[in-house]
Amino acid sequence: MRSEASAQSIAGSPDYIRQLTAEWKGERFEDGRPKVSDEMLQRLKNVTIEEAWAELMKLGYQNQFEGDWTLLHDGDDAVTTGRAVTAQFMPMRPDMENGIIEIGKKEGRMWEQRRTVSWVINSLRKGDVYVADTYNKEFLGTAVGSNLGTGVFNATGNGMITYGHVRDWENMRKIKGFNIWCKGYDPSYMRQTMLTNYNVPIRIGKAIVLPGDAVLAKSGAVLFIPPHLVERIVVTSEFTALSDEFGKEMIERGVYTAGQIDSLWDDKMNESFMKWLNDYPDDKLPMPRKELEKYLKDRNF
Repeated sequence: MRSEASAQSIAGSPDYIRQLTAEWKGERFEDGRPKVSDEMLQRLKNVTIEEAWAELMKLGYQNQFEGDWTLLHDGDDAVTTGRAVTAQFMPMRPDMENGIIEIGKKEGRMWEQRRTVSWVINSLRKGDVYVADTYNKEFLGTAVGSNLGTGVFNATGNGMITYGHVRDWENMRKIKGFNIWCKGYDPSYMRQTMLTNYNVPIRIGKAIVLPGDAVLAKSGAVLFIPPHLVERIVVTSEFTALSDEFGKEMIERGVYTAGQIDSLWDDKMNESFMKWLNDYPDDKLPMPRKELEKYLKDRNF
């Protein structure tokens, strides 16, 4: 006979999440999710999708990108970073929903109106990004409207991502600072879709998302970065930005041609770059000087 401790839960257990994200060696939340630092998430905002994606591809993570989004507020300043809280939704099946609601009752969740869609939102905290797989359902499958959208923003201070549709577009656009990456708009409300579980692995289009993944969402594109790779990707991207700045400066000054900068650098060019880096003001660097020196040592420059 199964014990109460081993009974199925709506949320992935902390032990399950720790096993899925075992390569993360840092701090964790009580729910087991890796706690990528606020500093790294802030620095991640300045990383381009291309820079981060190139490093992920090189490391073998080829299924972390999804494009073709509709944004509540689009533009060059549309950027969100945070720690993923994942949610999985499926088409309605009454007997399964009844079972889910019974589990929710035992866990003390709100169930009277069979509104399981709010369960995940009640678990969110500052710095989270709500990531929901609503399997791109339109009619009677919208993930949030203005009330739940307000709840998401108040809890996280962030936007949300849903592989599906949302409703109440005009009112949600009035929530200052809130943004949504979705597949479209539909005026109907969720009635033929049910929450199955959250803080579990989900698929967002072509991307695999785990609880605690670092989200990098920009205009038209989203990357889900494994927590243990965030620092490497941020520092590598910041270094790439510095080398690009050096290259452009050298081309403009006529020191090197565009062809030389775009090719494998010889020893003289590397020496020139190192001198340029040494003279770079510390307060203008995208990372602390010690981090840069460690990176250069590891890269054998």
